[in-house]
Amino acid sequence: MDNNLALLLLIIPFLGFLFNIRFGKRLVHNAAGWIATIAIAATFGITLTFFLQVLGDGQPVKINVAPWLTLANFTVDFSFQLDQLSLLWLMFVTGIGTLIHMYSISYMHDDENVHKFFAYLNLFVFFMITLVMGSNLLIMFIGWEGVGLCSYLLIGFWHKNQDYNDAAKKAFIMNRIGDLGFLIGIFILAYLFHTTEYDVIKTELNNGWKYDTAWLTIATLCLFIGACGKSAQLPLYTWLPDAMAGPTPVSALIHAATMVTAGIFMITRLNFLFNLTPDVLEVIAIVGAVTSLVAAAIGLVQTDIKKVLAYSTVSQLGLMFLALGFGAYEIAVFHVITHAFFKACLFLGSGSVIHAMGGEQDMRNMGGLRKVMKVTFATFLISTLAISGLPPFSGFFSKDEILMTAFHHNPVLWVIGSLASIMTAFYMFRLLYLTFYKDFRGTEEQKHHLHESPALITFPLIVLAILALVGGAISLPGHSWLNEYLAPIMAHPAAHHELGTTEYALMGVAVIGALIGIGIAYTKYNSKGEVPPADAEFAGLSKVLYNKLYVDELYMAIIVKPIYAIGSFFKNVTEVAISGLVFGLGKLAGILGSEGKTLQNGSVGFYLLVFVLGVCSILGYIFLFLAK
Repeated sequence: MDNNLALLLLIIPFLGFLFNIRFGKRLVHNAAGWIATIAIAATFGITLTFFLQVLGDGQPVKINVAPWLTLANFTVDFSFQLDQLSLLWLMFVTGIGTLIHMYSISYMHDDENVHKFFAYLNLFVFFMITLVMGSNLLIMFIGWEGVGLCSYLLIGFWHKNQDYNDAAKKAFIMNRIGDLGFLIGIFILAYLFHTTEYDVIKTELNNGWKYDTAWLTIATLCLFIGACGKSAQLPLYTWLPDAMAGPTPVSALIHAATMVTAGIFMITRLNFLFNLTPDVLEVIAIVGAVTSLVAAAIGLVQTDIKKVLAYSTVSQLGLMFLALGFGAYEIAVFHVITHAFFKACLFLGSGSVIHAMGGEQDMRNMGGLRKVMKVTFATFLISTLAISGLPPFSGFFSKDEILMTAFHHNPVLWVIGSLASIMTAFYMFRLLYLTFYKDFRGTEEQKHHLHESPALITFPLIVLAILALVGGAISLPGHSWLNEYLAPIMAHPAAHHELGTTEYALMGVAVIGALIGIGIAYTKYNSKGEVPPADAEFAGLSKVLYNKLYVDELYMAIIVKPIYAIGSFFKNVTEVAISGLVFGLGKLAGILGSEGKTLQNGSVGFYLLVFVLGVCSILGYIFLFLAK
């Protein structure tokens, strides 16, 4: 019974996709949205059942559907598992996914292809569940590639805009670069252990399996490259801000509940492998810290409300990788969960603002919205306080744990993480003040249409804001329910630590840093009422940051254009050499045919002469050469 119920976690979202893609267009208004939402809500209900079951007896559920591959001494089953880690992920994937689906019913109700939108959303959740539930790396890879496909479909959903199509292609291609690394890592592990089953590899290592350290290091490094693609880390991060081209609910789903958390999940799932490669963990910590700082710096001057949130996601993901690099997997997971709460609320809140503004996303044309959008403002404020790391909001507890861990392992990286956190507090309150405070700066027509969003939009915001407020309770210092829950999954479970003078001092530094960032934002954008200048007026460092450090231009110059040049060269080679040869042979055949047909002159005497000469030639050859 457990196995059948567990398989429904996969079947229900996929059936929702099939139904809406086939019949959704024929349904009455909003029916496709409600069908998709009910499908994910049912999946959340089943997840909750298993979560409570495993929480009670601690025994994971294993579902072996059928043998899949058998090659010599290498076997892989088509199997799934529900353990502490996968269920924790499924809880926020399906829970937040349900809220995003509900929100989308109102947000997308006027779209002509709304049935396709909900079909793709269901498919997105299906592939994320596949990624999380797989009991081996090959099943994970199916989900890994599936969420990449769905991101392409949803980022470019409004495909009549070529810029959106370009953003979708960019996301797809950059993820393929990371996915190649991920696939190479899988191949190496399959070669080393003759399996890709997590439990089998872990058991063999615990039993003293002799492994090649160099190959294992290469494998985990390749896996990390895959994580950089999916979770938008340097140098494969530039697709995520451009992914804002998709509808806002898609942004919320990608940033909060699905795709970008895949890299953290994969490394946490394989923590027993990464623990054996400390050099790779050090690389992960450095990349995470630098990514966090770079993304935060770019976010300081952005004027598109969704772009600010996008760079904040990249920065927060960097902090998660910083924790992973120190082997603090539980802390990284903790920040994944709290981030899912406040980031989903922030993105959906930005969608509520964009909805009220008639599609406007430039914060320079907003202002004063708290007077007419009180629910959206209140929920946005709570989530902004959470991401800024102020107590007692959830982000304070998870971010503070990361910075404490960094301080004890590498003070330099702690400084980098702390600077990124201060910048986060600044640019998030900059966003808040520019959007909701002072006077409205838009057009009279926009001002006339300003209104609070309907209940289907505000209800998910309220739920997420509550979670952003109280979510930190799952892992309090000195008594972490989350650490205890995840202990069976970890090769080295986190030890309980008591708060001492150092820890309290670090907390104080973090809070003071956040308050400094908020104070600067308050002074500039509320007290003085400053507004960012027009695009052409940015200068100096602000211009460099506004143009995203010219990373896209750099990639275009050193990667894209050379590839275009190589492609153009081989195109010419193809046309000149290959096509020339083919057409040349055709022309030669035509010439020979034209010359040959002159021999067909209708003279019987000439034909007889040629016949006799041919026969004589054959007989002469036989007598002169073959007779010997």
